[in-house]
Amino acid sequence: MIIRLVRMHFSPETSEKFLAIFDEMNRHIRSFEGCRGLELYREVDDAHSFATYSFWDSLEHLEAYRQSELFKSTWAKVKPLMRSKPTAVSYERVYPQDDVGHPTR
Repeated sequence: MIIRLVRMHFSPETSEKFLAIFDEMNRHIRSFEGCRGLELYREVDDAHSFATYSFWDSLEHLEAYRQSELFKSTWAKVKPLMRSKPTAVSYERVYPQDDVGHPTR
């Protein structure tokens, strides 16, 4: 499983617009092939900064989403609202492991 973390920072004037877009699009992202979940978090010290966590079956599924019209059209709406460049990183679970020594999936 791949976990994708994207941190985004908005201004007070644009954070509500971002939340509206997320509310509209999250069910479409969640139903994309290979997506196992999508969560949104707000930073404790900055009410206008957020992080999405998405869970993917594989890097190939994540990349297919990133190349899709769904991603491109959603990102085209979100990116202009940001006050600074977003950061994104992908993780693969290493621990905990299952009973045969493989990462839990």
